[in-house]
Amino acid sequence: MVARIASHRARRGDGWSTLEAPHDLAKAVLERASVPSLVDCLTLWLSNILLTNADIEREISGLEDALRAPATQRVLISNEVGSGIVPDNPLGRRFRDLQGELNGRVAALADCVVLMVAGVPLIVKGRL
Repeated sequence: MVARIASHRARRGDGWSTLEAPHDLAKAVLERASVPSLVDCLTLWLSNILLTNADIEREISGLEDALRAPATQRVLISNEVGSGIVPDNPLGRRFRDLQGELNGRVAALADCVVLMVAGVPLIVKGRL
């Protein structure tokens, strides 16, 4: 994971600030509101809060509040996990459902939503 993170950072320009907040993402987003920020990724964040038995609704609502605050450019990355098979276990199904809900709630707040398919951007909402 360390090498993967280093590789991602190396591909990004110096104008981006990577938020590393495994749990309190809302606070990190608010603290970085004055600089362009990249959140990579909401899927890992959701997994972190799900596995720590956090109050998921409170965490997602807090993130929504943070995203409503004035800021410079933000890019949030998430995985679309609902396009594959339905997991055969309760935790997997719960995660899949929560990820879909999180993606929808964040997309509702976004100016632009892009779905990447095989490296091709598909504009779902707004303009690049």
